[in-house]
Amino acid sequence: MQNIESQKIVCRFFEALSRLKSEKVIRGKGTFTNRYGINRWNLNSLQKEPSRDIIQLSWLEYLVKDYGVSARWLLTGDGDFYD
Repeated sequence: MQNIESQKIVCRFFEALSRLKSEKVIRGKGTFTNRYGINRWNLNSLQKEPSRDIIQLSWLEYLVKDYGVSARWLLTGDGDFYD
């Protein structure tokens, strides 16, 4: 089980995916999971239960490196969404 701060990061991760989808940067979670070889079942399970300890740090890195999401925002919730 993850602590509350880790769970907040997980929630921001899914908030980022949702925003990228709404801005038509990605088509949806499937685009993200297919591009990086992520098990979609695990991603859906984590979204339903953010306390599960299955998030991979590389997933956060993909958002930062490939989509310009701010690492500061992703980890702390402070600052702008994009770098």
